[in-house]
Formats: sequence, C-alpha cells, structure tokens
Amino acid sequence: MAIALAKLLISAMAVFMLVSATFATSEEVPFMVVHKKATLNRLKSGAERVSVSFDIYNQGSSTAYDVTLIDSSWDKAKFEVVNGNTSKSWERLDAGGILSHSFELEAKVKGVFYGAPAVVTFRIPTKPALQEAYSTPLLPLDILADKPPTKMLDVVNLIF
Repeated sequence: MAIALAKLLISAMAVFMLVSATFATSEEVPFMVVHKKATLNRLKSGAERVSVSFDIYNQGSSTAYDVTLIDSSWDKAKFEVVNGNTSKSWERLDAGGILSHSFELEAKVKGVFYGAPAVVTFRIPTKPALQEAYSTPLLPLDILADKPPTKMLDVVNLIF
C-alpha cells in the first residue's frame, strides 16, 4: 500500500510540474517550485530529530521580489526548534535561480506526523497583491517509532 501510494505521489508531482511549467512559460512572470523534504535522525538518548530542508526554484522568466518561506505545520506542543527558523525571507529570486533553507526540530511526542505544505509568498512588480506558492507535502513521518525509520531512497529504489 505504501509503495503504491509513493508511486502515485511521485507520478502526480511529475505531471503537476510538467503542466505547471508549460503554463509558466506563457507570460513574463516568476514561477516557483518549492521542494520540502524531511529526514529523521535518531539520537543515542532515545530522542529523535527532524531535519527539514527546502529548495525554492524560480522556473519562470522574471525575478520574484520579497520572497518569504513560512512552514507553520510544526506544532509547538509536538516539536521544538533546535537549529534555525521555520521561516525565512530573501530580497529576490532571479529567474532560473534557487534558494535553500533548512532547520532542525526535536520531537517531543511519539506518533505519526502528517506535514502540510509550506507557503512561499513573493511579489511581482506588475501585480499589487502578493503571490503564493506551496511546497510539496511530506510523506507521513513515524516519529519515535519502535522500529528504525526507513530511508526514503530505499523505498524509491524498491519502486523502480
């Protein structure tokens, strides 16, 4: 079931990116693709940390200004930020450019966590309203599981 779900998710993301890139090239605007990923790191003390990273790509044909990433999906009752921030701002992202950001959390409770997409807002000089883009979602994370976490690369290799 999990393998079929992962295959479906990968296929859907590929189709979305292809269709979206086609529409993005039809006018002179930024087009943001935001990839969110998380890895679990078990500590010897029995605690577990979640490393979260983002790559923000501007696949459009013009610069995006006042770029802000906000990832508010991490409940403070369940996670504590131990390194970095869950939000970040940049002055601009040129066409064809990439921005990266990461932070680390420590899990406070055991259970399965379903992470929501992060939000990236940016400004286009020709439009008065802020524009929004959403990151890819996370696959469910089994926090403090009794078994060691499976690396997603191993799951992808099994699929293909």
